[in-house]
Amino acid sequence: MKDGPNTFVVRLGQDLPLHGIQRSLEVATAKAAHACGLSPEIVHHEPGALVMRFVDATTLTEQDVQQPETLARVVEVLKRCHHEMPNQLRGATLMFWVFQVCRNYLHTAAQGKSRVASRLAELAAVNDQLEKSVGPIQPAFCHNDLLPANFLDDGSKLWLLDWEYAGWNTPLFDLANLATNSQLSPEQEAGLLEQYFDQPAGPELLIRMRALACASLLRESLWSIVQEQHSTLDIDYAQYTDTNLARFDLALERMANSK
Repeated sequence: MKDGPNTFVVRLGQDLPLHGIQRSLEVATAKAAHACGLSPEIVHHEPGALVMRFVDATTLTEQDVQQPETLARVVEVLKRCHHEMPNQLRGATLMFWVFQVCRNYLHTAAQGKSRVASRLAELAAVNDQLEKSVGPIQPAFCHNDLLPANFLDDGSKLWLLDWEYAGWNTPLFDLANLATNSQLSPEQEAGLLEQYFDQPAGPELLIRMRALACASLLRESLWSIVQEQHSTLDIDYAQYTDTNLARFDLALERMANSK
């Protein structure tokens, strides 16, 4: 959308209780992200619509994030998100605890008689065990949906978009979520932890991150299972579910073999 020399992006969307999305909180978070220099300016919002300034940039891909130079830039963005956002946030905020998100999706899937109903009890048990593997956390303000396409590169800086699921969490979840969404190798995962914490990753930290990586993939699988039941969009969610469940199973096996 253009207004004279200015160009804007309009995003339409209502609250989505099924997925825990509250647009008023998304707007507040996006404004805080802009104040930190992480996200474009929100110039207008009203129920069902959000208008932000257009950024002339390209979206990142999995292959982009896998490049060491780009991954280092992404890490710096995440550090700023985790440590600077709280000072800019106003009003109520939420906790995004992936294990509780998964429990809610499992309940919804069971009520809707999912086509993968035979696996739900097993997935619930694994979810509980993964939660125990993570142990105590130090919360930070996290993005929680780090798809490569949520990063924009304008040639000089990275921007981070789409704050629908933002909330308090362990920073390890953002790192694990980034790793799974960008299909980082085990070596790249270890490097990611070392860059973020400025020291080599010990085995305990790697196990905790891999538990969260499994949980990230489980959450994505369950999100898709719920979409199969409730979405009206012409998207093959069944295939997306199967792909993510296969990736989840492989990640779980890798975690078990690394202990």
